[in-house]
Amino acid sequence: MDPKLLSKENRNSFIESNKNFIYKIAYKICKRNLTWQNDDELSIALIAFNKACNTYNEKKGNFFSYTAMLIKNSLIDFFRKNQNTPYLIFDNTKIAEDDDNSNYIDFKSSINKYEIDCENQNRAQEIALFSQELKKYKLNFSELIKSSPSHIDTRNNLLNLALSCLKNENILKYIKDKRLLPISQISLLTNTNKKHLEKWRRYLIVLILILSSDEYPYIKSYLNIKVGEKFE
Repeated sequence: MDPKLLSKENRNSFIESNKNFIYKIAYKICKRNLTWQNDDELSIALIAFNKACNTYNEKKGNFFSYTAMLIKNSLIDFFRKNQNTPYLIFDNTKIAEDDDNSNYIDFKSSINKYEIDCENQNRAQEIALFSQELKKYKLNFSELIKSSPSHIDTRNNLLNLALSCLKNENILKYIKDKRLLPISQISLLTNTNKKHLEKWRRYLIVLILILSSDEYPYIKSYLNIKVGEKFE
């Protein structure tokens, strides 16, 4: 089934029949009850679902896993741009549907070998593209593995520091133009110790590059970011 081929009437019916799926994905990301009448998050999720219908092809793998990724990324972008941006944390759980849902097939059982091969190919292309960008900053994946924090609290703290940088146009422009992290400027903005920023300089640059671009949906999905509470 290719959603792009549906007529307008059938498209509307298809979307309506999957509103339960859309709600569940939004709920798992927002971690709170939502209502269709009052919450922008559900409108964002609905738009992302319709976008998935327009952009999906079989090379993108299972339709619903692809759609879940678009909804997740759209909501993250919405939170980032919103003035009252919720803090983000890394999530080790996977988005999954309930067993009794008959509107879509189980993510794991539905992805066959061909779809997995296609997803792996797309992921490899995305990683290759990101590797080329990292070279501009004199970084590579080997260094990143060595410089990545192992403690979850540190990762969450750095994620929110990166989020603060993304909301500051001057800092983001400096990073893109100079290919460097403006330590002093970020320290003043976030009230963070310079030594801490310098220690995680490489990791922060990578987070900022990933979150500021729409070119890396697989890498964003791999990070498993969700809305959470502010860390003191």
